[in-house]
Amino acid sequence: MNENTSIKEAIERLEARINNNDVKDAVHKIKFMTARDVLKELLREG
Repeated sequence: MNENTSIKEAIERLEARINNNDVKDAVHKIKFMTARDVLKELLREG
């Protein structure tokens, strides 16, 4: 990802990593889930 990645694409990438359990540990997974939720909220507000 980079600064040109759309919010929707970032959410999709995060969800893929969460679903595939492609994370370092449980804390890392929670961080990804939180990031995903924040991005979804930004889309709803927009």
